[in-house]
Amino acid sequence: MNRQEDDDQEPETYEIAISGELGEDMTDLYEKLLEVPENGECTLYFDSPGGSSYAATALVSLIKLRNLNATGIVIGECSSAAIWPFAACRQRFVTRWSVLLFHPMRWQSEENIPLAEAREWVRHYKFLHEEMDVLLAKLFDADEALISRWTHPGKFVTGPELAEAGLAELIELL
Repeated sequence: MNRQEDDDQEPETYEIAISGELGEDMTDLYEKLLEVPENGECTLYFDSPGGSSYAATALVSLIKLRNLNATGIVIGECSSAAIWPFAACRQRFVTRWSVLLFHPMRWQSEENIPLAEAREWVRHYKFLHEEMDVLLAKLFDADEALISRWTHPGKFVTGPELAEAGLAELIELL
């Protein structure tokens, strides 16, 4: 194929669903994001209750490090840790029925760990807890006080409320 034919082709469209709980098995999702060329465009569709804050920050890191021009669309729920990669998108869209649960980080461990390790987890958890609102405010380019009001003690924010706050655009489906 010659260069002229290459120029006439439409750029590949990358559409990726971020659904279910963010957790340990994120390999497929990471691979899909890595298929998008650096500085490339993609659309991320969100329907996730959240999950691991580590998985969420890894998604934010991939989006930012690869300078992806990501468009995020909440097609259902985008709660808890899933809000972070949504906030990392350059363009954000919600529907009337989109819902986002902002809440303080929750620490959960089903492991039986020694006291010294538990102390270290508490120290680390405190750091993450304090950084959550700051990170979200920076990613959304929003006032930290607004994010804090939604996060503490926790609030379900609807698509129209998020749009009214200027953090996303509302898509009218009907």
